[in-house]
Amino acid sequence: MKNRPILKNKYYLYLTEFFAGMSVMAAELGASRLLAPYFSSSQIVWTIIIGTIMIAMALGNIWGGRTADKNPDPDRLYRRLLIAAVWIAAIPLAGKYIILGISALLIFTVSSNFLIIAAFAACMIIFVFPLFLLGTVTPSLVKYTVDNLDENGKIVGTLGAFNTIGSIIGTFLPTFVTIPAVGTAVTFLIFSGILLLLALLYFFSSKVKRGMCAAALTVFVLCSIFGNSGRFAFWDDDLLYEGESVYNYLQVSETDKNVILSTNVLFGVQSVMNKEDGMTGMYYDTAMAAPLMVQRENGARQTSGDLREKPMDLLILGMGSGTYARQCKAYFGDMNIEGVEIDEKITALSRKYFDLPQDVRVTTYDGRAYLQAVDTKYDVIMVDAYQDITIPFQMSSREFFTQVRDHLKEGGVMVVNMNMTSEEEGNINDYLTDTIASVFGTVCTADVEGSTNRELFASQNSDIVKIFEANIPHIEDGEFRNTMKNVADRLTPCSKGEYILTDDQAPVELLGIQVIDGLIQEEAAYYRDVLDEEGVSGLLNRLT
Repeated sequence: MKNRPILKNKYYLYLTEFFAGMSVMAAELGASRLLAPYFSSSQIVWTIIIGTIMIAMALGNIWGGRTADKNPDPDRLYRRLLIAAVWIAAIPLAGKYIILGISALLIFTVSSNFLIIAAFAACMIIFVFPLFLLGTVTPSLVKYTVDNLDENGKIVGTLGAFNTIGSIIGTFLPTFVTIPAVGTAVTFLIFSGILLLLALLYFFSSKVKRGMCAAALTVFVLCSIFGNSGRFAFWDDDLLYEGESVYNYLQVSETDKNVILSTNVLFGVQSVMNKEDGMTGMYYDTAMAAPLMVQRENGARQTSGDLREKPMDLLILGMGSGTYARQCKAYFGDMNIEGVEIDEKITALSRKYFDLPQDVRVTTYDGRAYLQAVDTKYDVIMVDAYQDITIPFQMSSREFFTQVRDHLKEGGVMVVNMNMTSEEEGNINDYLTDTIASVFGTVCTADVEGSTNRELFASQNSDIVKIFEANIPHIEDGEFRNTMKNVADRLTPCSKGEYILTDDQAPVELLGIQVIDGLIQEEAAYYRDVLDEEGVSGLLNRLT
């Protein structure tokens, strides 16, 4: 082993272990935020991230131990740290292009499990190599720190403790500090910079490899300049807002008619606001039937005039941008509306860009936990917490819907926005419908025209459809009345089936990904036909 004075200070070696462990966890959390805007932040994606990173670390441990025994040269270890630092610094600059390139390739070649395969391929290409290099740190440091067998247990234990403490800090620091404060790109750069500093300190103190260090430092600076200025949706220059919160990637865009909130770059829209007054033409319109199904003390009619005399109490679980709340206020008067939204940044955006009324109170909380904490009962509870495949399992189970039922007044109605319609037997909507039907006495659904959404209405009152149909003729607004007539024609009664989701077993993400695969294949079919008929040049012409 080469004689390097800096290695005589074991605290430097312990710091190397500490920051290596910290950087591994920071890279893992950064990976989830890099992939989430494209593939969601579901448990499936997390499983892929954790699995590939553990594979990389295991291989790094094996290879690092063998190379340390064969050639105990500390220069090799710190050169690997230097390379890992530069690679991680380049992720914000190149990562999104790699993800989109993989997606573009796979969408024409893969017929099922697109998201799983694409996320796995992206993880393998972007993260496995640098984390493999970081996996070599511990066995190499053991070689350099153990001077005699009398203290080898103590030294290995100390190295392990430093690595573990670093990993703990590397878990909390990105989640609660760096990502919310400065974003994913800068988070990668911060921890890359720490690794780079460790390597530079080693080489400059040893007066070797200065050219290599200068090159690495130059690349890091370039990545810091250009990587930090990029956007996830880099092809779109007209976004009103693009940023991150503790929970989501967030994007606000605008068209001539709408303002749109998205939490995913490639697919899925979280919320839409119509700039013009009137019906939205989206699922919110269909969901507006729920207040008209409620049995009130003063009879069946639920016109705007009735509700202004005695406003209903409405709870929205998954407030989003607040479009449903605005629609209810516009057509039913001053309803008492409460919202629950787990992401307070979405609430802030809804106030700024989506005209969410100030008198609509929004609580930053998980929807199910909120129901657990309050005793209030409501006339209508809207469940609108499902986005692409990131359906929170705790808000899809029989136990959850039982809680919702218990928070409804007598004659109250729950409406659920299910956003992935599929004709396949045993799909996610079948599971949700059967689960809800096992809790509520009356359940009916209405598919939303021109979208993949389906609205489900549930109540203990068996007369909700009759009440709804009786109310329609009394609606004063012509457009609203015609829309409700159309909803009435689409209502389909549902009965309890065999597909039940529980807190113990709710594979909502695997069920959701089956539907997403089908939707992706439908969208890709057109471009596949173009590719077959006109070749690559024809496809590029269509895309541009």
